[in-house]
Amino acid sequence: MNQETEIETAAPVNPGPEWWRGAIIYQIYPRSFQDSNGDGIGDLLGIAHRLPYVASLGVDAVWISPFFTSPMKDFGYDVSDYYDVDPMFGSLADFDHLIRAAHEHHLKVFIDLVLSHTSDEHPWFRESRSSRDNPKANWYVWADAKPDGTPPNNWLSIFGGSSWQWDTTRCQYYLHNFLQEQPDLNFHEPEVQKTLLDVARFWLDRGVDGFRLDTVNFYTHDIQLRDNPPLPVEERNPITAPAVNPYTWQNHIYDKTRPENLVFLRKMRDLMDEYGAAAVGEVGDDQRGLEILGEYTTGDELLNMSYAFELLADHAPSAGYITKVTEHLHRVAGLGWACWAFSNHDVPRHGTRWKLTEAGYRCYLTLMMCLRGSVCLYQGEELGLPEAEIAFEDLQDPYGKRMWPAFKGRDGCRTPMVWDASNQNGGFSSGHPWLPVSHDHLNRAVATQEHDPSAVLHHYRRAMSFRRNHPALRKGALTDMSADGTILRFMREHDGEHIFCAFNLSGEPAVTDMPDGRWHQIGIELGSAGPAPDGRLHLGPWQPALALRAKH
Repeated sequence: MNQETEIETAAPVNPGPEWWRGAIIYQIYPRSFQDSNGDGIGDLLGIAHRLPYVASLGVDAVWISPFFTSPMKDFGYDVSDYYDVDPMFGSLADFDHLIRAAHEHHLKVFIDLVLSHTSDEHPWFRESRSSRDNPKANWYVWADAKPDGTPPNNWLSIFGGSSWQWDTTRCQYYLHNFLQEQPDLNFHEPEVQKTLLDVARFWLDRGVDGFRLDTVNFYTHDIQLRDNPPLPVEERNPITAPAVNPYTWQNHIYDKTRPENLVFLRKMRDLMDEYGAAAVGEVGDDQRGLEILGEYTTGDELLNMSYAFELLADHAPSAGYITKVTEHLHRVAGLGWACWAFSNHDVPRHGTRWKLTEAGYRCYLTLMMCLRGSVCLYQGEELGLPEAEIAFEDLQDPYGKRMWPAFKGRDGCRTPMVWDASNQNGGFSSGHPWLPVSHDHLNRAVATQEHDPSAVLHHYRRAMSFRRNHPALRKGALTDMSADGTILRFMREHDGEHIFCAFNLSGEPAVTDMPDGRWHQIGIELGSAGPAPDGRLHLGPWQPALALRAKH
């Protein structure tokens, strides 16, 4: 591995029990971040080695996708041992080293906790499926077939087909909302809840600062197993699954987001509060995502914050769209707390998805840093990486293999991080990478951008520093949002600090008015415009305008 530039680590800006509010979280996909032993797969020691770089970005925390023992049918989201590290990623000792290194760099650590389902190779499931009367017989969701032998109801799997799989030992079906190798745990069984809270405590005792709770609204199912109603074509909103998947044709009111879920989340919050930890929940729902976000994050008894999918859309968010989303969020979750993202390990990278120019890419990042909520950045987006093209023969994602070619899977955003351009592996590994390194990525490598003051990487650093330096942007109120043509306008305010924000979300020039009052131009390092001699803002393509209200 090559040496990276030594950059001083910034001290935390928001210590105390609400450190998570307004935090910037950097998502690391372990398989693809840094390989330390040459086997072509990233690992925990590789992550630890690169933490100085992560800290240099100015983020507050890292979110590490699953690294637990797993047969890797869904690349770690199928857990077979919650209490250990899969050997391909290292060991518990390596994890302890990573925690110490992160904390030395003032970085909090979230780990991805997958509680809704396990692997079918988990000992719990092996015991559960062995008979109908063993001690763990009720730990998973089992149901008898209908009289004609068909599944108990019409529920569908996100990965395609029925969410019920026949088991010849118990002569019953088991529920799997995802792959058939990922049977769903039964949260109606008290022992399951107790054991999963013990899992969380195990990792809190090892020093983690919080959890990203995978598929958090899938934990509990309707105990009566009622059919989901159909969803009219005009109401379909393919967020949790692509439009070619019939999963999007149902109104998922019985297979997820059940009211009993809140009982478990209160228990989880009580546990986390003992440690000063926090959780960001992943709510997957096409119709009620923001409403559920409000239900799950309002008050201090449930989740601290929830992942919002509205800015992970397949279209570039316009000023009108963001205004509509914000108004809806304020109406249904005004007291809750969102965590925004443009990219992650499940969707094509947003530069490609939205067909952005570099100026547009920079503008959206600056906008993200000014929105109310916390923020998740996905590894490599600070380099402006586009979606990688993956040939079918190189494809690893089972979702993509099943839906090809209408949906090419998630491997295009999961290719290895590029650290330098000196070899075809981009400094990721000395061996053969598990996914090919995109040639289009090599000239965007970290080492190349570090030495180019105009690179996207430095814009990310400047934008994050700007957010850190203004409490109004981290935790203040957001008011007066409106769309003036292609220009998005809003105010942020906290403890006497008032910031006016305007963004021209267009490749064409646009004009808008300054708000009343005396304002000082800020954010010049981010390309921020100031008023012209006529007192108006004449914004160039993809240009922001940022201003601080004078106190006297």
